[in-house]
Amino acid sequence: MHFRLMLGASRRWFHATAQLCHGLQVEQTIQQQLGNTPERARMNLFGAINQALATALETNDRAVVFGEDVAFGGVFRCTTELQQRFGSHRVFNTPLSEQGIAGFGIGLAVQGFHAIAEIQFADYIFPAFDQLVNEAAKYRYRSGGLFDCGGLTVRAPCGAVGHGGLYHSQSPESYFCHTPGLKVVVPRDPIRAKGLLLASIRDPNPVIFLEPKILYRSSFAHVPLEDYQLPLGKAEVVQSGKDITLIGWGAQVQILCQVAELAKEKMNLSCEVVDMMTLLPYDLETIAQSVKKTGRVLISHEAPITNGLGAELAAALQEQCFLYLEAPIFRICGYDTPFPLANEHYYLPSVEKCLDAVQQLIHY
Repeated sequence: MHFRLMLGASRRWFHATAQLCHGLQVEQTIQQQLGNTPERARMNLFGAINQALATALETNDRAVVFGEDVAFGGVFRCTTELQQRFGSHRVFNTPLSEQGIAGFGIGLAVQGFHAIAEIQFADYIFPAFDQLVNEAAKYRYRSGGLFDCGGLTVRAPCGAVGHGGLYHSQSPESYFCHTPGLKVVVPRDPIRAKGLLLASIRDPNPVIFLEPKILYRSSFAHVPLEDYQLPLGKAEVVQSGKDITLIGWGAQVQILCQVAELAKEKMNLSCEVVDMMTLLPYDLETIAQSVKKTGRVLISHEAPITNGLGAELAAALQEQCFLYLEAPIFRICGYDTPFPLANEHYYLPSVEKCLDAVQQLIHY
């Protein structure tokens, strides 16, 4: 009940703020592939994920989708009707064993399949950590390039959604961003979710694809119905600005877009918002260009602040942009505590916290 109430409330907010977060670079990429007026349909993020999976299954008969409860559509309905369309030999359930799911996926990928594994919640990806970090990420390297499991894509819902508590709210991206051989991708809306997921499935490297579950039913867009891909390893400048750079990924980009709007309204500031999209390898060139232009930067993510990806970005930016900085690099992130069951909104890097940081940066 609490889950549905929180999701309903957040839906109204994200639908409003999504209008601030369009970005032009991705649309240009889509037009290059599909022309100026591709046929589109309005859908939410889980619908875009479902369509991407269907496209992958349609275009490659060696693509398979598997995980806990995916046969009946999954707990978030991302695999709805896929088994009926493509058969139980290509879309099927697995035992409740994340280690087994990852290991099975690695084996399939080594044999030339496009193995699309679902971990039901990102919080439960840790039993699969050894398989993903010590096996999948290193398979090509340890075989001298003779073998690889690049056909493996691991999907997992991540982040807070409302009273999820410590086992259904975590954002584990930084654990995997420390691992050479993997790619890590997080979309912020349905258009990017479809294009990035298809690119991840077809990429010659194993990919961890994290889906912010707050966006499944709250983020809507008119998504092209045809097959398209968005490049991995590229960030997107969501909106241009000259006073401060706001960097985030996933659902936090929606927060930062609202921060940018309020900063303009209340402080007459022009904020540049950058969506990382791919966290490993990340696009240092794009974010460094932005920071050199603005001289001030705020990085924000839901995961705990200590040793989060924001710390890596801050270190890289001070190396690249030190003489351009007008203030220290600020981070507004989750706290260094387990995710709380109660009052989780105090834990999250909210609009208010980020807006306060913007004010401090400008007056530093």
